[in-house]
Amino acid sequence: MDISKTRRYVLSILSGTLLGLSFPFTGGLIPLIFIALVPLLFLEHYIFVKKYRPIKVFIHSFITFSVYNIISTWWIWNASVGGALMAFFLNALLMAVFFQFFVWTKRYIGQKEGYVGLVIYWIAFEFFHYHWELSYPWLNFGNVFSTLPEIVQWYSYLGVLGGTLWILFINMIAFKILANVYFKKETWRIQTPIVWIFSIFILVPSLLSVWSYSSFEDENNPLEVVVVQPNFEAYTEKFTVPVSKQINKIVALADEKLTAKTAFVLAPETAIRNYNFSSIDEDEFFYTGIYDNLIAATQNWGNAALYIGASTHRFFDKPYSSASKLSRNGKWYESYNSSLVISENNNSGFVHKSALVLGVEKVPFARWFPFLEDLALSNGGTDGTLGVEKNGPKVITSKGITFAPVVCYESLYGDFIARQCRQGAEAIFIVTNDGWWKDTPGYKQHLAFAQLRAVENRRWVARSANTGSSAFISPRGEIVQKTDYNVEAALKQTIQLNSNLTFYATYGDWIGRSFGFVTMLMLVFTFVKYFRREKKF
Repeated sequence: MDISKTRRYVLSILSGTLLGLSFPFTGGLIPLIFIALVPLLFLEHYIFVKKYRPIKVFIHSFITFSVYNIISTWWIWNASVGGALMAFFLNALLMAVFFQFFVWTKRYIGQKEGYVGLVIYWIAFEFFHYHWELSYPWLNFGNVFSTLPEIVQWYSYLGVLGGTLWILFINMIAFKILANVYFKKETWRIQTPIVWIFSIFILVPSLLSVWSYSSFEDENNPLEVVVVQPNFEAYTEKFTVPVSKQINKIVALADEKLTAKTAFVLAPETAIRNYNFSSIDEDEFFYTGIYDNLIAATQNWGNAALYIGASTHRFFDKPYSSASKLSRNGKWYESYNSSLVISENNNSGFVHKSALVLGVEKVPFARWFPFLEDLALSNGGTDGTLGVEKNGPKVITSKGITFAPVVCYESLYGDFIARQCRQGAEAIFIVTNDGWWKDTPGYKQHLAFAQLRAVENRRWVARSANTGSSAFISPRGEIVQKTDYNVEAALKQTIQLNSNLTFYATYGDWIGRSFGFVTMLMLVFTFVKYFRREKKF
């Protein structure tokens, strides 16, 4: 059987299209994910059988993953054209490289080892994507199920990487059926047992999950929370409207929902800045007029505390970390995207965002190539790379309640929040600003990923967005309440605190750590086999 060059490109585009259409809010056709990789696997095997050069697979896989990235995250274009192009094609390149590891292992070690390697390499790639300079886990396959948590309640054991494992395994079964028919010339009827296996491996985890979803019993430890959505336009208002006006709107929205039982009010990311729109000096903040105004504005709230985002900085006598910069007065400083709890006589101090957005809050590899910081600033960046928490994730305890303070992009990192739960977090509080992408799938996807954090840790999620969707999410991953885009709103919900740890909260991304180690061994073995083979010729 021969496949023309044109049809080969069609297959690679088809695979990327299926991946994109299965992703939340850019199609949302979730069942497609179970066959989305089949055209690419079929194409790879054809190239393998024909003994064409492996580089041909790399080209086609790059096309597949470029299409996937563009369809799923085209909305990044609204925030930054350069950032969008970088996200689309750099991420596609990284995906193609890890797919190529599978190609090499299959060629130089064996077919069975190759397909085992595909699962190991890909999960290792997604795991590394949580932990390195180019961290960008938005398109990890397991995120596909974020809008259908009913079928992935077992994420409380395996997390998102477990979902990726499921997807890869099902795709390889589907490819096996197709390969038997087209390469081995077997009949479709003979494939019936494999079709049954394909169906069983989809249905059994899904049905068990649905049962777990329907039978789940929440804790009985109530806490009343209010979230506000002030809805300042991200580009024209958020950083130009006076800070006092923004605070007044937050307080007014909260006042509409507060009761004597309200324990916390959540306000969005970077809601507090200095009066001249610069960041706040953390060492002086509690002696400033802004702090006094916040205390005065909330003094009628009784027992309620305000959890709010802030843009801050600190000064040092010497460099504190690789993010430190030298100011004009000769002091070193770091800028932060922070959050804190404010209430009379009970202030938490600042917690700094640790999972930073590429290009906007973090310049990758800047510690080795400092000129990249200057390049980012000259292209519209504000402070270059921001500082982060030096000792990893932190929790906040206020009024006897411990919660996970999560700022924006951090809500993509399951293991990060699992570590906060291990530190005693009884609920997850997210503050964010999702207006950068306008009314597109971006803010909807971001909210959906928070549903997975709820399932993984069996914690309630309270989410305050400047605009986008503020929401409450139950430990089953169900969105109980949410706001619409581009509206001023406040929501009130009685959530249930939970201090019990799920298997995932206890062990985090254990699949990723294990497969990451095995990846190193398999790659060494693959290259040893390759060089031995080359010597023979």
